[in-house]
Amino acid sequence: MKAFGFAKWLAAASILGAGALASAPAFAVKVGPVDDPIGVVKVAKGQPVIIGGYWVLSGPDTALGLDSKRAAEVYWDQIGGKIKGHPIKFVVEDDLCNAEGGQTAGTKLAANQQMVGALGSACSSASTAAAPILWKQGIVDICTACTAPRLTAADRSKDFDGFARTVFSDAEQAKGDANWMYNVMKWKTAATIHDGSPYAQQLAAEFKMNFEKLGGKVIAAEAISPTDVDMRAVLTRIATAKADVLYYPIFVAAGGQITRQAKEIPGLTKDIISGGSMMTKDFITASGDNIVGMRITFPDVSQEALGKEYPKLVAAYKKKFGEAPIQGFHAHAYDAAKLLHQAIEKVAVQDKDGNTYIGRKALRDAVFNNPQFEGMSGPIKCDEHGQCGRFKFAVYQFNNADPNTFETGKNPKKIYPAQ
Repeated sequence: MKAFGFAKWLAAASILGAGALASAPAFAVKVGPVDDPIGVVKVAKGQPVIIGGYWVLSGPDTALGLDSKRAAEVYWDQIGGKIKGHPIKFVVEDDLCNAEGGQTAGTKLAANQQMVGALGSACSSASTAAAPILWKQGIVDICTACTAPRLTAADRSKDFDGFARTVFSDAEQAKGDANWMYNVMKWKTAATIHDGSPYAQQLAAEFKMNFEKLGGKVIAAEAISPTDVDMRAVLTRIATAKADVLYYPIFVAAGGQITRQAKEIPGLTKDIISGGSMMTKDFITASGDNIVGMRITFPDVSQEALGKEYPKLVAAYKKKFGEAPIQGFHAHAYDAAKLLHQAIEKVAVQDKDGNTYIGRKALRDAVFNNPQFEGMSGPIKCDEHGQCGRFKFAVYQFNNADPNTFETGKNPKKIYPAQ
């Protein structure tokens, strides 16, 4: 198989100058029966449709990425492992949940000129690095669990014109978190900790804006490194500020250290709240016995809040992998795979010899303009900036320190809104 037209387009684009891809050049590439201003992928008869994926698949946040990868694989199984009669070849890279890993993963996927589209990441830092690399090659990218607000902001860079996501934006999560803490829990002062990642830093900033808009006050804002181990100095400074609540929506390794050490600090609030990346048994392991009573804010993934077909996804997941979903974003990943599949089906053209042609810009536009469908994670409909998923607020509480008891809805159990 060979992708036609892109090298020719790229040479012309270098003359037109930077931003040519985002603004769609006035000429078109024609391959077989398809014209496209960016390029056309030709999938020869009998050859696979190649779809990429990139998630964190090693280290303490493995569950965050592996859960998404598995859900996409469940979807491929459910459509028979084929698109337009071609077998699906799913090429997945480990992005390590950081910018460097995202750059490497994006570069590897983009180097394959037969890559039709990509799913990922689970981490905003990885997507921030990878999405522009993919779009430079005309590859649309649908994120499954990266929630940093800037990724789908109205003023985002043209480098992200090919990026969409079926997961919510933390701009919405922050509103829910602030409202619950201020209006429901009646906490008037808060302290925050972020780890410098786009996810944590932007979420902490959005939370502060929303909390203070309601009348609260963030009286301590601390930053750590994801590799920090001793959190006592940071926690002691926060204890001195005497905030009503500590909010630290970060990742497993550092989050576990904070949870372990919080009870050692005299005067530190007992109300400590984290975020969605902690929805995994690995956080239980990292936190030890101090996990009991720990609360996280997370989208409502109860059966009542999700799509009516969600129980079938869980059943298929268990059958394929021998265990219940290991994190909370599998429904969003399933929906991302479905969104990409529907877009490919819409724009792909076959000739009389059984070859299939997929226009790159046509595919991107089909993703963004796909009719709303009832996804596993709720209604899926993209806006002009690639925001396709919505947020449903909930709070979960861990009740057992045995990692083997982890199951979303049981340990941790949803405590708000009331069941």
